[in-house]
Amino acid sequence: MTFRVTSLALFLALSLASTTSSRAEVNEIVVAQQYGVSFLPLMVMQKRGLVEKNAAAAGMADFKVTWAKVAGPSAMNDGLISSAIHFAAQGAPSMITLWDKTHGQIKGVSSMTTYPLYLITRNPDVKSIKDFSAKDKIAVPSIKISTQAIMLQMAAAKAFGEKEYGKLDPLTISLSHPDATLAFTNNTAGVNAHFSSSPFYEQEMKVPGAKLVTTNYEILGGPATAVVVTASAKFHDANPKAYKAFYDGLSEAIAIINSDKRAAAELYLAAANDKKNSVDDILKIISDKDYAYTLKPQKVLKTAKFMAEIGTIKQAPKAVGDLFFPENGKSGGD
Repeated sequence: MTFRVTSLALFLALSLASTTSSRAEVNEIVVAQQYGVSFLPLMVMQKRGLVEKNAAAAGMADFKVTWAKVAGPSAMNDGLISSAIHFAAQGAPSMITLWDKTHGQIKGVSSMTTYPLYLITRNPDVKSIKDFSAKDKIAVPSIKISTQAIMLQMAAAKAFGEKEYGKLDPLTISLSHPDATLAFTNNTAGVNAHFSSSPFYEQEMKVPGAKLVTTNYEILGGPATAVVVTASAKFHDANPKAYKAFYDGLSEAIAIINSDKRAAAELYLAAANDKKNSVDDILKIISDKDYAYTLKPQKVLKTAKFMAEIGTIKQAPKAVGDLFFPENGKSGGD
């Protein structure tokens, strides 16, 4: 089942689904639905009915999964905090911020997708982070808080000194990836740089003069988790069977993708109603050696510690396990 909601409507419409007696688990969960190659495991879970299958095997008859189209990150976060949404996928910095804001009541279920983010420019004078100036406009999904914005701050801290982490913030502008791609291609509003991701990066690199400056992998020193799945401690503790049905379904979806990536690409195109890309286009992205669907967190702790150092969050986790529920401990990671 799928529907579209705003933050307030989500809370009002789903509050009954998220309330349950202390003696019984929920028989319905709400998952924030998102489209994009990085969210492919969730799309596989929905199309294959994996959560429902696992719930039935655990003795939970007639278990229902509602896939909610949420109107933006704010509504998704409000839904998690209010228990109107039980599971959501978001960037690692967003999860870290929620973990800090709620004093650990929102945590990561697992990592889901690891992939590169690419800082590109059309400015011939820019050869490294140090070369950006007031002549440049760098598009990021959200200034100061998105994964790309945090990576830019981390790169600035390395290039100019820790206290200068915000030196490039005034050069950033908030644009969605599709809008940023158009702006970068057409030089709209002076946008001549973009902290991009696939498949937009591949499109933008065809623009004359476009070149790569750095990546999140280079900034963090290796492959880095881009998308995590989050849930509340309240739901986790009160609904162990439902939580396990979801977690196992996510693990199974990742295994399905990794065992037949062409079939996964075909499923993506159909589920996302993507008319711009071909099966081969999507297959090329998800088969790249730097692109991975995995439960294992990578460089999440390093990101959190940096966010604490610059004051974006108030408390720093001591270990990556502080940020995730214990079920994901066997995945290891950092």
